[in-house]
Amino acid sequence: MCYKIDYEVAEIKLVYQNKVSAKDRPQICSSLDAYQIFLANWTEQLGFIEEFFILLLDRSNRVMGHFKVSQGSMAGTIVDPKVVFAAALKARTSAIILAHNHPSGNLYPSQADKALTQKLSKAGKLLDLPILDHLILSPEGGYYSFSDEGLIEH
Repeated sequence: MCYKIDYEVAEIKLVYQNKVSAKDRPQICSSLDAYQIFLANWTEQLGFIEEFFILLLDRSNRVMGHFKVSQGSMAGTIVDPKVVFAAALKARTSAIILAHNHPSGNLYPSQADKALTQKLSKAGKLLDLPILDHLILSPEGGYYSFSDEGLIEH
């Protein structure tokens, strides 16, 4: 005896809506450019809790958009690489710049920061989505650039 079973599955939609023309997007030429864009778009939580954002870049290093990957506590946030690369792939990104804040004001990366950067950098190479930099922002002003310090291979 056969029973007819209906199989209903979810529809997956991949949508990226860009409302800024390519010529009007800011271009990243240095870590300072990236810092200024992150700072202008950061939430009011910069000095309160850790957050992790990414800038999504086109082939000319123009900013296609920014995306909040995670929000944590005063002492850390958990970053899922799948979320980072899902956002990048959805936006048809060519490169990524990472950033997170240290509410304490300490600009130096922890071992966990370094390990995460290496993990994301390796994954990016496999997907042909290079991680160009990882910035740490302080609520007191200033930033730390992994690229400027030679901690990211291009």
